Amino acid sequence: MLAMLASMTLNAPVGAEQLDVWLGTSTPPAGRSRGIYHATLNDRTGALSKARLVAEVAEPGFLALHPSLPVLYAAATVDGAPSVVAYRIAGSGEQANLQKIGAQPIGDGGAAHLSVDRTGKVLMTAQYGGGSVAVFPLSGDGAVGPRSQLIEHEGGSGVVADRQDAPHPHMARVSPDNRFLLVPDLGADRVYIYQLDPNKAQLTPSGAVQTPPGGGPRHLAFHPNGKWAYLVNELAMTLSLLDCDWDAGKLSVKQTAPTLSPEQIAGERFNSGSDVCVHPSGKYVYSANRGHDTITAFKADPSSGALSLIGQVPVRGAHPRNFNLDPSGRWLLAAGRDSNTLAVFAIDPSTGALQFTGTVADVPGPICVVFGADRAAP
Repeated sequence: MLAMLASMTLNAPVGAEQLDVWLGTSTPPAGRSRGIYHATLNDRTGALSKARLVAEVAEPGFLALHPSLPVLYAAATVDGAPSVVAYRIAGSGEQANLQKIGAQPIGDGGAAHLSVDRTGKVLMTAQYGGGSVAVFPLSGDGAVGPRSQLIEHEGGSGVVADRQDAPHPHMARVSPDNRFLLVPDLGADRVYIYQLDPNKAQLTPSGAVQTPPGGGPRHLAFHPNGKWAYLVNELAMTLSLLDCDWDAGKLSVKQTAPTLSPEQIAGERFNSGSDVCVHPSGKYVYSANRGHDTITAFKADPSSGALSLIGQVPVRGAHPRNFNLDPSGRWLLAAGRDSNTLAVFAIDPSTGALQFTGTVADVPGPICVVFGADRAAP
């Protein structure tokens, strides 16, 4: 491990960058978290600064950045109402802070995920409990306007009792060309496709792809070539490769691979897939396993996108609901919600294997990790 870390350090750019790391958290009554936290990651050494509270707010579970403005968005609870909150990012590095711009109620329960389109004109949320997708226009300064649209999904697949008796949208992810919004629905075993008009802040239904029955599609991530997407199926502990035909506005499932073997799953009290990230090089794909509390690494075939297993590593924490890769692809940060931890792993550029660096930061209830702008470090 030391040799690999030394090699990565030598290959890193001269002059370290301190990367902003924004952390969404769970804030239960008996928990430690009080809102959104911030830390910095040294992209040369993998060192993390101490996490600081930068915005006091209830249940800021998922975060998203504006594509061009210094604005951070959170799906949170404001005055008892599930809402979308906008914050202006002030300061830099370890002095970075958040200034609240405003909030808008979602009106159909809390959002499990939110994202901003690539032009910065519209924000979209997925409501797991409400079974819906909501759309909000964004003003020129990044402020969130009143909800412009709410689309209710209908019906669950019924394959897994108590989890698929109703629709449960779990993510709202914009396509690489910004023409579509993809919404994995855990309850329906489908990924819904919507045409996106950011100028009107409107979605138009455009079909869906049926995913493996009982899989429970949760989150997806795109390959850098834009032609493939990787979908984590929460209930089945699998990862599916999707072919993306953007000209036709269609998706198709080409492969589904287990993230854990039957032997690894056996005996665990709770197992579920949570999130997926694709390496910036497109060579590797990573998926998180709650219960087993590991990250599974795959190699992606360069010609087909097909997955082959590299292996798993423990996250050095409990309940990894979310993780993320830094923009350079040298580091992976894994959040442990139930262990109040954020662990740092180095990524071997030649194999995609993960190596624990020995760094585990204390973060209360982390469930979302978002990298912000690069900032020069001395």
